[in-house]
Amino acid sequence: MSWFTKTLTSSIGKKLIMALTGLFLCSFLLVHLYGNSNLFGDPQNAKPAFDTFAKFMSTFPPMRILEAGLFLGFFLHILQGVILYFQNRQARPIPYAKKPGNETSSPLSRIMIWSGGLVFFFLVVHVNTFFVNVRLRLGHEVSMYDAVKSAFENPVYSAFYLVALLFLGLHLNHGFESAFQTLGLNHKKYTPLIKVLGLLYSVLVPLGFAAMPVYFLYLKFICASGGH
Repeated sequence: MSWFTKTLTSSIGKKLIMALTGLFLCSFLLVHLYGNSNLFGDPQNAKPAFDTFAKFMSTFPPMRILEAGLFLGFFLHILQGVILYFQNRQARPIPYAKKPGNETSSPLSRIMIWSGGLVFFFLVVHVNTFFVNVRLRLGHEVSMYDAVKSAFENPVYSAFYLVALLFLGLHLNHGFESAFQTLGLNHKKYTPLIKVLGLLYSVLVPLGFAAMPVYFLYLKFICASGGH
């Protein structure tokens, strides 16, 4: 086994993969949020703008390659997280009467596996709603704007979406800082800035996504009440 393979399969290597894939997925969320900004505004303008963007993202060959890389990134991030979780549990098969890690680890770090699990469940539902049902089953002729509008006009789906975003924010808050620490980029001069950036990212990005269900539920309410 080469040194490269040994490194990647070691505990440090797994944490490195978690950090790199996590930061990659963070960058994807920003691009995804930027694309979804086309949803807002006058529907007569927003619908063609968003549908054009969605079609470009799903048909332009380089984007399809990046899409495959995105699914791989999700798979590796989730896989390594689960492996590390169970390896840590096996290292302490008999639970302590009082867990010493609780004195030094933050509450967010102790719920990472659970927040990550809920985000994964949300991801499965989200991919099934917009990727499988729309792009794979119905094809590109279906308006992605109408699909998003229909999904978020459902109060149950929107409520689930908002709860998932809350856990996503918790997961991002710890994961952002942890990724830089794993990469050895923690320093007394830079760590406070990384913490602030992580907090801002974990709050603003979920809020940006949360605006979508709130917006479409608001439009539905306005239409139902006879407004314009």
